[in-house]
Amino acid sequence: MRRQRMTFQAIAVGDGGDGRWAAYARVLWQEMEGLLTEEGRTPEGADRVRVLFRAHMPELVPVLDRLAGQLDRPEADVFLTHAALRPFSPACTQIGRDGTLLRNYDLRPDQCEGAIVSSCFLRPVIGMQDMLWGLLDGMNDAGLAISLTYGGRSAYERGFSILIVVRYLLETCDTVDEAVGRLRSLPVAVPQNLTLVDAAKAVTVFVGPDMPPTVAPDACAANHQHLPVTDEQERAMRTQERLRAIRAAGVDVAAMLKPPLYRSVDEQGSRTLYTARYRPVEGRVTYYWPGESWQQSFGDFAPGFRTVHWGRAS
Repeated sequence: MRRQRMTFQAIAVGDGGDGRWAAYARVLWQEMEGLLTEEGRTPEGADRVRVLFRAHMPELVPVLDRLAGQLDRPEADVFLTHAALRPFSPACTQIGRDGTLLRNYDLRPDQCEGAIVSSCFLRPVIGMQDMLWGLLDGMNDAGLAISLTYGGRSAYERGFSILIVVRYLLETCDTVDEAVGRLRSLPVAVPQNLTLVDAAKAVTVFVGPDMPPTVAPDACAANHQHLPVTDEQERAMRTQERLRAIRAAGVDVAAMLKPPLYRSVDEQGSRTLYTARYRPVEGRVTYYWPGESWQQSFGDFAPGFRTVHWGRAS
């Protein structure tokens, strides 16, 4: 097997206005531009997503304006609304229990930014950033943590990418109940599952463009919502197998680093890229890979780089 590797970085960007966020984002902008939908490239579509963002995420409008101004690129403000992006479907597994949020994130290494970002746009937030300021998972200073998985269905309508929804909830909510309440008014483009954890509660919520937010039977998720799962989907994603495994294991990091929860590279090049364990009341997150870990916290956030190697040299 040819060795794969990926470099993760930890960066602090403050409120996004001093150039640190822009220096990071400009490097990625050329490849990001291609992720805009055709509608988002039209004047009418651009106006539509700007209106959508102002209507549903008004608290973040000043932040978006600040970031887009720092980026100073055509269509930057449209991109940053996350309401005109091509959909994506990572295969992840996650669980919330006893004040802990534990998740595996599975995707191709070249499709993940791998940026652990400490920000203070509206409040202190730490998380794994994607699409320039969206979040795959994260926590805030109130002790709330959230992570996402793909919901496993092909429905699509106009709405927000789940990445900006995670960002918005962490920037504006203190508790699981508050975040679940806000979810009810947010249009989401594709089916997704969110697991939310605070000091008192852990829940998983199914969301999608064709359904109201629905609380799952327990606070764990893989890549399906409503049964049945087709045989083809199960062969490709092993979503039911992974859900059974994580329910049995609980918040056990060692189990997340072994099959079936830990996934080696598949035919499409996807694999488990990292495991994250959030303890939001303590303000701490630890990222894990086989044989390696990296802890970050609000009290001791350390910028830097980690290069992870998989497989063996051939």
